[in-house]
Amino acid sequence: MKIGKKWLATLALTVGVGLLVSACGAGGQQASGGGSGAAAGDSKVYVVGTDAAYPPFEKMEADKITGFDIEVVQAVADAAGFKIEVKNTGWDPLFDGIDKGNVDLGISAVTITDERKQKYDFSDPYFEANQLILLPEGTSVTKLADLKGKKIGVQSATTGEQVVKKAFGDTYEGIKGYDDTPSAVDDFFVGRVDAVVADNAVLQDYAKKMKDRKFKLIKDDSFEVEHYGIIVKKGNADLLNKINQGMKTIKENGKLKEINDKYFGQ
Repeated sequence: MKIGKKWLATLALTVGVGLLVSACGAGGQQASGGGSGAAAGDSKVYVVGTDAAYPPFEKMEADKITGFDIEVVQAVADAAGFKIEVKNTGWDPLFDGIDKGNVDLGISAVTITDERKQKYDFSDPYFEANQLILLPEGTSVTKLADLKGKKIGVQSATTGEQVVKKAFGDTYEGIKGYDDTPSAVDDFFVGRVDAVVADNAVLQDYAKKMKDRKFKLIKDDSFEVEHYGIIVKKGNADLLNKINQGMKTIKENGKLKEINDKYFGQ
């Protein structure tokens, strides 16, 4: 039915006020849009976004999300005294969720870069990484430059993609982007790409599981050291302070090292 504009405006105002009162009375269980955590107090459940297709950092086991990053963010939350709910958002939707306020914080082996820092705030780093190249066992390739003219698989919108574009240009036709690293690795083993560039811990985790296959991993000396951080919406200082407080605690009490040793050894 058609509704008069004046009546519609009155209804919208009434509903808006009612929702606001209801949200306050419910303890603020909704995802923060940036900086609202202080008002919600300890009862707020912060939504954590991740891309659970990046073992050993995050993966799906049945209907449960597990991995190094998941244990780290839970330890941070426990140490800082706030509650979290981890959701498998996927990679791009993780950042989109932060932008829209549907996700409060993100952890998914996210490298701290100057470009990303312009749009998001990062916690103190919790992991050091570098890129590796997955190659056939008998190859003569010793560095990334040797792959010019070859097909290289990367996960789209990652630092692996960035280093390949930096080496060969943004319009390099040989680069093939994937939604996740496992898909790139699968294509490598069936010959659709000649190499894969990805984070060292991820490719090393594959190496442990695929001892029956012939391949090798190499590190290019030009690859820079990277650091992973937890991301929040730009300006959400209250939540960022809580995360850094928890991060500081688990670094000092040895919990972060304990989790690191569990997944990567001493």
